Amino acid sequence: MAKFRRYCVSLTLSLALPVWADNAALILERGNGPEPSTLDPHRCQEVSCANILRDLYEGLVSEDAQGQLIPGLAQRWEVSDDQREWTFWLRAGARWSDGSEIRAQQVVDSFMRARDPATLAPLASVLNDIAAVHSPAPDVVRFQLHRPLHLLPRLTLPIAFPVRVDQVIRWGASHTQPDHWVGNGAYVLKAWTPQSQLRLQKNGYFHTPAAIEQVRYHVTEDAAAEYKRYLAGDLHITETVPPARLQELHARHADALHVSPYLGVFFLGINLRQGALAESLALRQALSLAIDRDRLVSSITGMGEQPAERLLPSALGVALPPVSPQAHTPTEREARARALYAEAGYGAQTPLQIELRFNTSTPHRRMALAVAAMWREVLGVRTRLRNEEWKVFVQNRRQGRVTEVFRGGWIADLADPASFLDLFRSDSELNWSGWQDARYDQLLDAAQSTPDPWQRARLQGAAEARLLASQAILPLYFYTSKHLVTPMLTGFDANPLDRHPSRFMRWRDRPTSAASLDATNAPLAGDRTP
Repeated sequence: MAKFRRYCVSLTLSLALPVWADNAALILERGNGPEPSTLDPHRCQEVSCANILRDLYEGLVSEDAQGQLIPGLAQRWEVSDDQREWTFWLRAGARWSDGSEIRAQQVVDSFMRARDPATLAPLASVLNDIAAVHSPAPDVVRFQLHRPLHLLPRLTLPIAFPVRVDQVIRWGASHTQPDHWVGNGAYVLKAWTPQSQLRLQKNGYFHTPAAIEQVRYHVTEDAAAEYKRYLAGDLHITETVPPARLQELHARHADALHVSPYLGVFFLGINLRQGALAESLALRQALSLAIDRDRLVSSITGMGEQPAERLLPSALGVALPPVSPQAHTPTEREARARALYAEAGYGAQTPLQIELRFNTSTPHRRMALAVAAMWREVLGVRTRLRNEEWKVFVQNRRQGRVTEVFRGGWIADLADPASFLDLFRSDSELNWSGWQDARYDQLLDAAQSTPDPWQRARLQGAAEARLLASQAILPLYFYTSKHLVTPMLTGFDANPLDRHPSRFMRWRDRPTSAASLDATNAPLAGDRTP
Protein backbone atom coordinates (compact mmCIF):
# COMPACT_ATOMS: atom_id res chain seq x y z
CA MET A 1 0.00 0.00 0.00
CA ALA A 2 2.84 2.40 0.83
CA LYS A 3 4.38 1.89 -2.63
CA PHE A 4 0.99 2.46 -4.29
CA ARG A 5 0.51 5.71 -2.35
CA ARG A 6 3.92 7.00 -3.37
CA TYR A 7 3.22 6.21 -7.03
CA CYS A 8 -0.10 8.08 -6.87
CA VAL A 9 1.54 11.08 -5.28
CA SER A 10 4.33 11.17 -7.87
CA LEU A 11 1.86 10.90 -10.75
CA THR A 12 -0.43 13.58 -9.30
CA LEU A 13 2.47 15.96 -8.78
CA SER A 14 3.76 15.48 -12.32
CA LEU A 15 0.35 16.34 -13.69
CA ALA A 16 0.13 19.39 -11.41
CA LEU A 17 3.28 20.94 -12.85
CA PRO A 18 2.54 23.85 -15.22
CA VAL A 19 3.18 23.36 -18.93
CA TRP A 20 6.29 25.15 -20.20
CA ALA A 21 4.53 26.38 -23.33
CA ASP A 22 2.32 28.52 -21.08
CA ASN A 23 5.16 30.02 -19.04
CA ALA A 24 4.47 33.57 -20.21
CA ALA A 25 1.06 33.46 -18.56
CA LEU A 26 2.15 31.72 -15.36
CA ILE A 27 1.69 33.45 -12.02
CA LEU A 28 4.74 33.08 -9.79
CA GLU A 29 3.41 31.49 -6.60
CA ARG A 30 5.56 32.32 -3.55
CA GLY A 31 5.22 31.06 0.01
CA ASN A 32 5.91 33.92 2.39
CA GLY A 33 5.49 32.77 5.99
CA PRO A 34 3.16 34.78 8.27
CA GLU A 35 0.65 37.41 7.25
CA PRO A 36 2.59 40.67 6.72
CA SER A 37 1.93 43.04 9.60
CA THR A 38 1.90 46.03 7.23
CA LEU A 39 2.74 47.13 3.69
CA ASP A 40 3.89 50.53 4.90
CA PRO A 41 7.66 50.40 4.22
CA HIS A 42 8.44 52.69 7.13
CA ARG A 43 6.59 50.47 9.61
CA CYS A 44 7.81 47.09 8.38
CA GLN A 45 9.97 45.18 10.84
CA GLU A 46 9.82 41.55 9.69
CA VAL A 47 10.83 39.43 6.72
CA SER A 48 7.28 38.66 5.56
CA CYS A 49 6.51 42.29 4.75
CA ALA A 50 10.02 43.16 3.52
CA ASN A 51 9.87 40.38 0.90
CA ILE A 52 6.76 41.92 -0.66
CA LEU A 53 7.92 45.51 -0.28
CA ARG A 54 11.05 44.81 -2.34
CA ASP A 55 8.73 44.00 -5.23
CA LEU A 56 6.48 47.02 -4.67
CA TYR A 57 9.11 49.72 -4.04
CA GLU A 58 12.66 50.64 -4.97
CA GLY A 59 15.04 52.78 -2.94
CA LEU A 60 17.68 55.13 -4.27
CA VAL A 61 20.00 52.13 -4.29
CA SER A 62 18.96 48.55 -5.00
CA GLU A 63 20.42 45.03 -4.92
CA ASP A 64 20.71 42.47 -7.69
CA ALA A 65 19.86 38.78 -7.39
CA GLN A 66 23.24 38.06 -5.76
CA GLY A 67 22.79 40.85 -3.20
CA GLN A 68 25.27 43.23 -4.86
CA LEU A 69 24.54 46.97 -4.81
CA ILE A 70 23.21 48.42 -8.07
CA PRO A 71 21.55 51.70 -9.09
CA GLY A 72 17.92 51.92 -8.09
CA LEU A 73 15.73 55.01 -8.23
CA ALA A 74 19.02 56.92 -8.44
CA GLN A 75 21.00 56.41 -11.65
CA ARG A 76 24.25 57.67 -10.09
CA TRP A 77 25.72 59.15 -6.90
CA GLU A 78 28.79 60.85 -5.49
CA VAL A 79 30.32 60.94 -2.01
CA SER A 80 32.59 63.55 -0.44
CA ASP A 81 36.12 62.63 0.57
CA ASP A 82 35.15 62.52 4.25
CA GLN A 83 32.06 60.34 3.51
CA ARG A 84 29.81 62.82 5.28
CA GLU A 85 27.95 64.07 2.20
CA TRP A 86 26.23 61.84 -0.33
CA THR A 87 24.50 63.17 -3.47
CA PHE A 88 22.11 61.14 -5.64
CA TRP A 89 20.70 61.93 -9.10
CA LEU A 90 17.32 60.36 -9.89
CA ARG A 91 16.79 58.36 -13.06
CA ALA A 92 15.50 60.41 -15.97
CA GLY A 93 11.81 59.70 -16.50
CA ALA A 94 11.34 57.89 -13.17
CA ARG A 95 7.63 57.48 -12.45
CA TRP A 96 5.29 56.32 -9.73
CA SER A 97 2.95 53.41 -10.46
CA ASP A 98 0.14 55.91 -11.25
CA GLY A 99 2.28 57.37 -14.05
CA SER A 100 3.20 60.63 -12.33
CA GLU A 101 6.81 61.87 -12.23
CA ILE A 102 8.93 61.08 -9.20
CA ARG A 103 10.44 64.30 -7.88
CA ALA A 104 13.41 64.53 -5.54
CA GLN A 105 11.41 66.55 -3.00
CA GLN A 106 8.95 63.65 -2.69
CA VAL A 107 11.87 61.40 -1.79
CA VAL A 108 13.03 63.95 0.80
CA ASP A 109 9.51 64.16 2.24
CA SER A 110 9.44 60.38 2.54
CA PHE A 111 12.71 60.34 4.49
CA MET A 112 11.34 63.03 6.77
CA ARG A 113 8.26 60.88 7.44
CA ALA A 114 10.40 57.79 8.13
CA ARG A 115 12.41 59.73 10.72
CA ASP A 116 9.39 61.43 12.34
CA PRO A 117 8.73 59.87 15.79
CA ALA A 118 4.99 60.08 15.04
CA THR A 119 5.46 57.48 12.28
CA LEU A 120 6.53 54.89 14.88
CA ALA A 121 9.01 53.37 12.45
CA PRO A 122 10.59 50.41 14.30
CA LEU A 123 13.81 50.62 12.26
CA ALA A 124 14.15 54.41 12.31
CA SER A 125 17.48 54.02 14.13
CA VAL A 126 18.99 52.89 10.81
CA LEU A 127 18.66 56.53 9.71
CA ASN A 128 19.99 58.11 12.91
CA ASP A 129 23.31 58.96 11.29
CA ILE A 130 21.59 61.28 8.81
CA ALA A 131 21.92 64.88 10.00
CA ALA A 132 19.93 66.38 7.12
CA VAL A 133 18.38 65.45 3.80
CA HIS A 134 17.29 67.97 1.17
CA SER A 135 16.80 68.50 -2.56
CA PRO A 136 19.08 71.15 -4.10
CA ALA A 137 17.60 70.45 -7.57
CA PRO A 138 14.42 68.75 -8.90
CA ASP A 139 16.31 65.50 -9.60
CA VAL A 140 18.87 65.59 -6.77
CA VAL A 141 18.73 64.23 -3.20
CA ARG A 142 21.56 65.12 -0.83
CA PHE A 143 22.38 63.70 2.62
CA GLN A 144 24.59 65.23 5.29
CA LEU A 145 25.75 62.69 7.89
CA HIS A 146 26.83 63.02 11.50
CA ARG A 147 29.82 60.75 10.89
CA PRO A 148 31.67 59.09 8.01
CA LEU A 149 29.50 56.23 6.82
CA HIS A 150 29.00 53.88 3.89
CA LEU A 151 25.39 54.94 3.37
CA LEU A 152 24.44 52.80 0.37
CA PRO A 153 23.41 49.52 2.10
CA ARG A 154 21.01 51.41 4.37
CA LEU A 155 19.24 52.86 1.36
CA THR A 156 18.26 49.37 0.18
CA LEU A 157 16.05 48.80 3.26
CA PRO A 158 12.26 49.34 3.37
CA ILE A 159 12.70 52.18 5.88
CA ALA A 160 14.45 54.07 3.03
CA PHE A 161 11.87 53.29 0.33
CA PRO A 162 10.04 56.36 -1.01
CA VAL A 163 6.35 56.54 -0.16
CA ARG A 164 3.87 59.08 -1.49
CA VAL A 165 3.36 61.23 1.60
CA ASP A 166 0.40 62.96 -0.07
CA GLN A 167 -1.32 59.57 -0.34
CA VAL A 168 -0.58 58.82 3.31
CA ILE A 169 -2.13 62.16 4.33
CA ARG A 170 -5.14 61.59 2.11
CA TRP A 171 -5.92 57.97 3.00
CA GLY A 172 -4.31 57.45 6.40
CA ALA A 173 -3.72 53.83 7.37
CA SER A 174 -5.59 52.59 4.29
CA HIS A 175 -2.95 54.01 1.91
CA THR A 176 -1.53 50.46 1.77
CA GLN A 177 -4.77 48.99 0.41
CA PRO A 178 -4.84 48.11 -3.33
CA ASP A 179 -7.38 50.83 -4.22
CA HIS A 180 -5.18 53.58 -2.71
CA TRP A 181 -1.69 52.15 -3.04
CA VAL A 182 0.97 53.95 -5.11
CA GLY A 183 4.57 52.72 -5.31
CA ASN A 184 7.60 52.80 -7.58
CA GLY A 185 8.77 49.18 -7.72
CA ALA A 186 8.76 46.50 -10.39
CA TYR A 187 5.25 45.40 -9.38
CA VAL A 188 1.99 47.02 -8.29
CA LEU A 189 -0.40 45.79 -5.61
CA LYS A 190 -3.61 44.47 -7.18
CA ALA A 191 -5.28 42.49 -4.38
CA TRP A 192 -4.78 41.62 -0.71
CA THR A 193 -6.84 38.90 0.95
CA PRO A 194 -5.89 38.92 4.66
CA GLN A 195 -4.55 35.64 6.05
CA SER A 196 -4.48 34.21 2.53
CA GLN A 197 -2.58 35.95 -0.28
CA LEU A 198 -1.48 39.13 -2.04
CA ARG A 199 -1.46 39.48 -5.83
CA LEU A 200 1.03 41.70 -7.68
CA GLN A 201 1.04 42.79 -11.33
CA LYS A 202 4.03 43.96 -13.36
CA ASN A 203 4.45 47.75 -13.22
CA GLY A 204 4.48 49.17 -16.74
CA TYR A 205 6.17 52.37 -15.55
CA PHE A 206 9.16 50.64 -13.95
CA HIS A 207 12.49 51.39 -15.63
CA THR A 208 13.36 47.72 -16.24
CA PRO A 209 10.25 45.61 -16.90
CA ALA A 210 10.05 42.36 -14.92
CA ALA A 211 10.10 39.09 -16.88
CA ILE A 212 7.22 37.53 -14.92
CA GLU A 213 3.83 39.22 -15.33
CA GLN A 214 2.20 38.36 -12.00
CA VAL A 215 3.32 37.26 -8.54
CA ARG A 216 1.18 35.87 -5.78
CA TYR A 217 2.49 35.83 -2.20
CA HIS A 218 0.79 33.23 0.00
CA VAL A 219 0.51 33.23 3.79
CA THR A 220 2.25 29.99 4.82
CA GLU A 221 2.72 30.02 8.58
CA ASP A 222 2.95 26.24 8.85
CA ALA A 223 6.05 24.78 7.21
CA ALA A 224 4.56 21.30 6.81
CA ALA A 225 1.44 22.66 5.09
CA GLU A 226 3.61 24.89 2.88
CA TYR A 227 5.69 21.86 1.88
CA LYS A 228 2.57 19.92 0.87
CA ARG A 229 1.43 22.85 -1.26
CA TYR A 230 4.80 22.86 -3.00
CA LEU A 231 4.52 19.13 -3.65
CA ALA A 232 1.05 19.66 -5.10
CA GLY A 233 2.34 22.29 -7.53
CA ASP A 234 0.51 25.16 -5.77
CA LEU A 235 3.77 26.95 -4.92
CA HIS A 236 6.92 27.57 -6.95
CA ILE A 237 8.97 28.89 -4.01
CA THR A 238 8.69 28.07 -0.31
CA GLU A 239 9.66 30.46 2.45
CA THR A 240 11.23 27.60 4.39
CA VAL A 241 11.19 23.79 4.58
CA PRO A 242 9.79 21.57 7.33
CA PRO A 243 12.21 20.09 9.86
CA ALA A 244 13.98 17.13 8.27
CA ARG A 245 17.43 15.73 7.73
CA LEU A 246 19.45 17.82 5.30
CA GLN A 247 20.79 14.70 3.59
CA GLU A 248 17.28 13.33 3.05
CA LEU A 249 16.02 16.63 1.64
CA HIS A 250 18.95 16.74 -0.78
CA ALA A 251 18.21 13.20 -1.90
CA ARG A 252 14.50 13.88 -2.39
CA HIS A 253 14.67 17.30 -3.98
CA ALA A 254 17.93 17.45 -5.90
CA ASP A 255 18.43 20.89 -7.46
CA ALA A 256 15.20 22.32 -6.02
CA LEU A 257 16.66 22.66 -2.50
CA HIS A 258 18.49 25.91 -1.73
CA VAL A 259 20.34 26.00 1.62
CA SER A 260 22.72 28.90 2.28
CA PRO A 261 24.48 30.74 5.14
CA TYR A 262 22.25 33.44 6.55
CA LEU A 263 22.89 36.47 8.76
CA GLY A 264 20.33 35.56 11.38
CA VAL A 265 20.13 34.27 14.94
CA PHE A 266 17.37 32.42 16.81
CA PHE A 267 17.07 33.14 20.52
CA LEU A 268 14.67 32.93 23.43
CA GLY A 269 13.90 36.27 25.02
CA ILE A 270 13.20 36.84 28.71
CA ASN A 271 10.69 39.46 29.83
CA LEU A 272 12.65 41.51 32.37
CA ARG A 273 9.77 43.84 33.24
CA GLN A 274 8.12 41.53 35.78
CA GLY A 275 8.07 38.09 37.36
CA ALA A 276 10.52 35.60 38.83
CA LEU A 277 12.77 35.55 35.80
CA ALA A 278 13.19 39.31 35.92
CA GLU A 279 14.24 39.15 39.55
CA SER A 280 16.79 36.33 39.37
CA LEU A 281 19.87 36.29 37.15
CA ALA A 282 20.77 32.87 38.55
CA LEU A 283 17.45 31.47 37.35
CA ARG A 284 17.96 32.84 33.85
CA GLN A 285 21.47 31.38 33.79
CA ALA A 286 20.13 28.01 34.88
CA LEU A 287 17.60 27.96 32.04
CA SER A 288 20.31 28.80 29.52
CA LEU A 289 22.71 26.14 30.78
CA ALA A 290 20.01 23.47 30.74
CA ILE A 291 19.67 23.78 26.94
CA ASP A 292 21.77 21.42 24.83
CA ARG A 293 22.30 23.57 21.73
CA ASP A 294 24.28 20.91 19.87
CA ARG A 295 21.34 18.54 20.24
CA LEU A 296 18.94 21.20 18.99
CA VAL A 297 20.78 21.78 15.70
CA SER A 298 21.49 18.10 15.07
CA SER A 299 18.10 16.64 16.02
CA ILE A 300 15.54 19.46 15.77
CA THR A 301 16.64 21.86 13.02
CA GLY A 302 19.04 19.62 11.09
CA MET A 303 19.61 22.05 8.20
CA GLY A 304 23.19 23.12 8.74
CA GLU A 305 22.46 25.58 11.56
CA GLN A 306 25.26 26.29 14.04
CA PRO A 307 24.75 26.32 17.84
CA ALA A 308 24.93 29.84 19.27
CA GLU A 309 26.16 31.09 22.61
CA ARG A 310 26.38 34.68 21.39
CA LEU A 311 24.20 37.12 19.47
CA LEU A 312 26.55 37.98 16.59
CA PRO A 313 27.07 35.41 13.79
CA SER A 314 30.60 34.69 12.63
CA ALA A 315 29.28 35.09 9.05
CA LEU A 316 29.42 38.86 9.64
CA GLY A 317 33.15 38.57 8.98
CA VAL A 318 34.06 40.99 11.79
CA ALA A 319 36.97 40.28 14.15
CA LEU A 320 34.93 40.33 17.37
CA PRO A 321 36.34 39.30 20.76
CA PRO A 322 35.63 35.62 21.50
CA VAL A 323 32.87 34.63 23.93
CA SER A 324 33.80 32.28 26.76
CA PRO A 325 31.68 29.11 26.78
CA GLN A 326 29.23 28.76 29.67
CA ALA A 327 30.55 25.25 30.33
CA HIS A 328 33.11 22.93 28.75
CA THR A 329 31.29 19.59 28.91
CA PRO A 330 27.61 18.55 28.99
CA THR A 331 28.05 17.12 32.48
CA GLU A 332 29.62 20.34 33.77
CA ARG A 333 26.93 22.40 32.07
CA GLU A 334 24.04 20.46 33.62
CA ALA A 335 25.63 20.43 37.07
CA ARG A 336 26.10 24.19 36.95
CA ALA A 337 22.49 24.63 35.79
CA ARG A 338 21.15 22.62 38.77
CA ALA A 339 23.31 24.56 41.25
CA LEU A 340 22.05 27.90 39.94
CA TYR A 341 18.47 26.64 39.92
CA ALA A 342 18.81 25.71 43.61
CA GLU A 343 20.50 29.04 44.36
CA ALA A 344 17.44 30.77 42.91
CA GLY A 345 15.22 28.85 45.34
CA TYR A 346 13.84 26.10 43.10
CA GLY A 347 14.05 22.32 43.17
CA ALA A 348 12.12 19.08 42.89
CA GLN A 349 9.66 20.10 45.61
CA THR A 350 9.35 23.69 44.38
CA PRO A 351 9.60 23.55 40.58
CA LEU A 352 9.53 26.66 38.43
CA GLN A 353 6.40 27.04 36.29
CA ILE A 354 6.78 29.29 33.26
CA GLU A 355 5.16 29.98 29.91
CA LEU A 356 7.03 29.84 26.60
CA ARG A 357 5.29 31.87 23.88
CA PHE A 358 5.91 31.47 20.15
CA ASN A 359 4.23 32.27 16.86
CA THR A 360 2.42 29.44 15.06
CA SER A 361 4.93 27.46 13.02
CA THR A 362 5.97 23.81 12.85
CA PRO A 363 9.70 24.52 13.36
CA HIS A 364 8.99 26.88 16.26
CA ARG A 365 6.71 24.34 17.93
CA ARG A 366 9.33 21.61 17.60
CA MET A 367 11.93 23.93 19.08
CA ALA A 368 9.65 24.92 21.97
CA LEU A 369 8.85 21.27 22.74
CA ALA A 370 12.54 20.36 22.71
CA VAL A 371 13.56 23.24 24.99
CA ALA A 372 10.69 22.49 27.40
CA ALA A 373 11.78 18.83 27.52
CA MET A 374 15.39 19.82 28.30
CA TRP A 375 14.29 22.17 31.07
CA ARG A 376 12.18 19.43 32.62
CA GLU A 377 14.86 16.75 32.21
CA VAL A 378 17.71 18.81 33.70
CA LEU A 379 15.89 21.05 36.19
CA GLY A 380 12.33 19.80 36.62
CA VAL A 381 10.86 23.03 35.20
CA ARG A 382 7.21 22.83 34.13
CA THR A 383 6.66 24.76 30.92
CA ARG A 384 3.35 25.77 29.38
CA LEU A 385 3.60 26.24 25.60
CA ARG A 386 1.55 29.05 24.08
CA ASN A 387 1.41 29.45 20.30
CA GLU A 388 -0.27 32.44 18.66
CA GLU A 389 -0.99 33.80 15.19
CA TRP A 390 1.82 36.15 14.13
CA LYS A 391 0.12 39.51 14.67
CA VAL A 392 -1.19 38.49 18.11
CA PHE A 393 2.22 37.13 19.06
CA VAL A 394 4.01 40.32 17.95
CA GLN A 395 1.63 42.47 20.01
CA ASN A 396 1.97 40.34 23.15
CA ARG A 397 5.73 40.14 22.80
CA ARG A 398 6.00 43.92 22.46
CA GLN A 399 3.70 44.72 25.38
CA GLY A 400 5.16 42.06 27.67
CA ARG A 401 2.25 42.02 30.10
CA VAL A 402 1.43 38.34 29.60
CA THR A 403 4.85 37.19 28.42
CA GLU A 404 7.57 35.36 30.35
CA VAL A 405 9.80 33.56 27.83
CA PHE A 406 9.25 34.15 24.13
CA ARG A 407 10.55 33.07 20.79
CA GLY A 408 12.91 35.70 19.44
CA GLY A 409 15.21 36.01 16.51
CA TRP A 410 16.68 38.53 14.15
CA ILE A 411 17.68 38.62 10.51
CA ALA A 412 20.25 41.31 9.81
CA ASP A 413 19.17 44.34 7.82
CA LEU A 414 22.83 45.08 7.13
CA ALA A 415 26.01 43.02 7.31
CA ASP A 416 27.01 44.96 10.42
CA PRO A 417 27.04 43.98 14.13
CA ALA A 418 25.03 47.12 14.86
CA SER A 419 22.11 45.58 12.97
CA PHE A 420 21.84 43.07 15.84
CA LEU A 421 23.11 45.11 18.78
CA ASP A 422 20.86 48.13 18.21
CA LEU A 423 17.84 45.94 19.01
CA PHE A 424 18.74 46.06 22.69
CA ARG A 425 19.31 49.76 23.13
CA SER A 426 17.27 51.12 26.02
CA ASP A 427 15.03 53.14 23.69
CA SER A 428 14.66 50.56 20.92
CA GLU A 429 11.10 49.68 19.87
CA LEU A 430 12.37 46.15 19.22
CA ASN A 431 13.86 45.64 22.70
CA TRP A 432 11.21 43.06 23.54
CA SER A 433 12.88 41.99 26.79
CA GLY A 434 12.73 45.50 28.21
CA TRP A 435 16.41 45.25 29.18
CA GLN A 436 18.06 48.60 29.91
CA ASP A 437 21.75 49.24 30.44
CA ALA A 438 23.26 52.72 30.15
CA ARG A 439 26.80 51.38 29.71
CA TYR A 440 25.64 49.20 26.80
CA ASP A 441 24.17 52.26 25.08
CA GLN A 442 27.38 54.20 25.66
CA LEU A 443 29.49 51.45 24.12
CA LEU A 444 27.32 51.37 20.99
CA ASP A 445 27.45 55.17 20.72
CA ALA A 446 31.23 55.05 20.98
CA ALA A 447 31.41 52.30 18.34
CA GLN A 448 29.30 54.39 15.97
CA SER A 449 31.53 57.42 16.30
CA THR A 450 34.89 55.74 15.71
CA PRO A 451 36.29 55.37 12.16
CA ASP A 452 38.75 52.66 13.29
CA PRO A 453 37.28 49.20 12.36
CA TRP A 454 39.35 47.37 15.01
CA GLN A 455 38.27 49.76 17.78
CA ARG A 456 34.68 49.61 16.60
CA ALA A 457 34.67 45.79 16.76
CA ARG A 458 36.21 45.90 20.25
CA LEU A 459 33.50 48.24 21.53
CA GLN A 460 30.73 46.21 19.90
CA GLY A 461 32.14 43.03 21.40
CA ALA A 462 32.16 44.65 24.85
CA ALA A 463 28.52 45.67 24.40
CA GLU A 464 27.56 42.15 23.33
CA ALA A 465 29.32 40.74 26.41
CA ARG A 466 27.18 42.92 28.70
CA LEU A 467 24.00 41.76 26.97
CA LEU A 468 24.99 38.10 27.25
CA ALA A 469 25.94 38.51 30.91
CA SER A 470 22.46 39.85 31.67
CA GLN A 471 20.83 36.74 30.16
CA ALA A 472 18.11 38.96 28.70
CA ILE A 473 18.25 36.58 25.75
CA LEU A 474 19.26 32.94 25.42
CA PRO A 475 20.85 32.50 21.96
CA LEU A 476 20.18 29.02 20.54
CA TYR A 477 21.46 28.81 16.96
CA PHE A 478 22.49 30.73 13.85
CA TYR A 479 20.15 30.41 10.89
CA THR A 480 20.59 29.05 7.44
CA SER A 481 18.21 30.13 4.69
CA LYS A 482 16.34 27.19 3.18
CA HIS A 483 13.87 27.15 0.31
CA LEU A 484 12.45 24.81 -2.27
CA VAL A 485 12.43 26.45 -5.71
CA THR A 486 10.94 24.79 -8.76
CA PRO A 487 13.52 23.93 -11.45
CA MET A 488 11.23 25.77 -13.88
CA LEU A 489 12.52 29.02 -12.39
CA THR A 490 15.85 30.79 -12.74
CA GLY A 491 17.17 33.92 -11.00
CA PHE A 492 16.73 32.75 -7.40
CA ASP A 493 20.33 33.16 -6.22
CA ALA A 494 21.86 32.62 -2.80
CA ASN A 495 22.94 35.70 -0.83
CA PRO A 496 23.72 36.18 2.90
CA LEU A 497 20.68 38.39 3.54
CA ASP A 498 18.34 35.98 1.70
CA ARG A 499 16.68 38.64 -0.45
CA HIS A 500 15.06 37.51 -3.68
CA PRO A 501 13.15 40.20 -5.60
CA SER A 502 10.77 38.68 -8.15
CA ARG A 503 11.96 41.01 -10.94
CA PHE A 504 15.20 39.06 -11.32
CA MET A 505 13.42 35.74 -11.83
CA ARG A 506 12.21 34.23 -15.10
CA TRP A 507 10.84 30.96 -16.37
CA ARG A 508 13.27 28.62 -18.06
CA ASP A 509 12.88 28.17 -21.80
CA ARG A 510 12.65 24.40 -21.50
CA PRO A 511 12.10 21.86 -18.74
CA THR A 512 14.92 20.18 -16.89
CA SER A 513 15.18 16.42 -17.22
CA ALA A 514 12.29 14.21 -16.21
CA ALA A 515 14.54 12.63 -13.59
CA SER A 516 15.19 16.02 -12.04
CA LEU A 517 11.47 16.79 -11.88
CA ASP A 518 10.73 13.42 -10.30
CA ALA A 519 13.37 14.03 -7.62
CA THR A 520 12.07 17.53 -7.02
CA ASN A 521 8.52 16.43 -6.37
CA ALA A 522 9.05 13.14 -4.58
CA PRO A 523 7.59 13.31 -1.07
CA LEU A 524 9.69 12.93 2.03
CA ALA A 525 9.38 9.71 3.98
CA GLY A 526 6.28 9.76 6.10
CA ASP A 527 4.29 12.10 3.83
CA ARG A 528 0.77 10.98 3.07
CA THR A 529 -1.26 12.65 0.35
CA PRO A 530 -4.79 11.35 -0.35
